[in-house]
Amino acid sequence: MGVAMFYHLTQRPVEETLSMLLEKSLAAGWRVAVRGGDPRRLDWLDERLWLGRDDGFLPHGRAGGPHDALQPVLLTDRAEMPNGASCLMAVDGAEVSPEEVSAMERVCILFDGMDPQALDVARGQWRALTGAGVTAQYWSEESGRWEKKAES
Repeated sequence: MGVAMFYHLTQRPVEETLSMLLEKSLAAGWRVAVRGGDPRRLDWLDERLWLGRDDGFLPHGRAGGPHDALQPVLLTDRAEMPNGASCLMAVDGAEVSPEEVSAMERVCILFDGMDPQALDVARGQWRALTGAGVTAQYWSEESGRWEKKAES
């Protein structure tokens, strides 16, 4: 059974935190789906991931192409994960079900701590997932580094 890890972004932008988490996930041998709700925002993230660090390469693709199943990281706005992902990263309030968390190694939910609407959505996701018996962790970067602040 997986765990839902909530990342409260207050110091770094989503693309920076996402890159860091994707690199760690790939190093663990996981395929990853990055789920968002807005295709234009996913296009923007796709571009930022290609323009990442000079000393590294983060292999990824956008869902809907002929090679989706081969992508180590697949950006999508759908529930399907044709790349066989064992890790799901949800951005911009994308939905995550308790069943998905149970089926994954890990689910990361990234949310903008400066956006009141994003905070409300994340709080609702926390309540829904923990209410369904999902193990969840809340991580904050308020101190300048990531610290686990709560677990349920």
